[in-house]
Amino acid sequence: MNTAMNQALGADYDTKIPVELKANMRQQPFILTDVFRGISLQKTRHLTNINFASPAGVKLKMEVYQPAKVGKYPAIVFIYGGSWQSGNPSAKPEFNRYMAARGYTVFAIDYRHAPKYKFPAQLDDVNSALDFIRSHAAEYEADTDKMILFGRSAGAHLAMLAAYQPNMKGIRAVVNYYGPVNLTQGYNEPPIPDPINARAVLKAFLGGSPQQLPTLYQTASPINYVVDNLPPTLLIYGSRDNVVEARFGRQMYEKLRNKNTAILLEIPWAQHSFDSIFNGVSNQLALYYTERFIAWAVNS
Repeated sequence: MNTAMNQALGADYDTKIPVELKANMRQQPFILTDVFRGISLQKTRHLTNINFASPAGVKLKMEVYQPAKVGKYPAIVFIYGGSWQSGNPSAKPEFNRYMAARGYTVFAIDYRHAPKYKFPAQLDDVNSALDFIRSHAAEYEADTDKMILFGRSAGAHLAMLAAYQPNMKGIRAVVNYYGPVNLTQGYNEPPIPDPINARAVLKAFLGGSPQQLPTLYQTASPINYVVDNLPPTLLIYGSRDNVVEARFGRQMYEKLRNKNTAILLEIPWAQHSFDSIFNGVSNQLALYYTERFIAWAVNS
């Protein structure tokens, strides 16, 4: 993982991270005592129930996590997973609190769910959230010239789609935790075993199969948006993931790496949603490199 970071960002990438920020970051990729005592989250401010849009009469809300001290901070926009069908901005708040305590304003956003609302409704909602964040940046102490899009699973898929749109402003980087990238292939080659019934999930999200809707599947696949000069991308997958297989992360990395800054970190024993255990081995590894990647991106 160190080698992957150094190859993509340069062996001296950590010199671009301010000393005061680095001092508050995790000092080792894995700390055994944290498995038992937990990872310190420290004091933050937390705002809830912020309505940012109401498409088709559906009230979409976000939560905001801020450092304890008033200021102006780089923004992390977090998008939850749940097969595009479930979830809410309150999901897995530990990461949001952790990053807020280290000098970021974190926006955890909502989006409409399939099957009632099909793609591109979810991407439209992410874009609405980004517009709201930009227009209310001063109120929430966010520097919208330094934004990171971060997503897990279905949320990572949406984060990549949003970050890779032409003329997207202020996005310094995108972080993808085990997100689907090639929906056509994901449908045609489902995992074995297939715990969530991948084909049923994709039909609910898009309204049919790739044989019925080939263009829509292409449009909804982040791998088809790879061009020059995209925001730097961090991809983290688990080798034992049977929901979104690591081969899709490798496929995305291979397409990105020739034209863009991209890092693939594959955790050998990890499964889907490995970061659900925040103080576990897999998440400690992911967190160590994720916070360094984000710090590099907003300070480069």
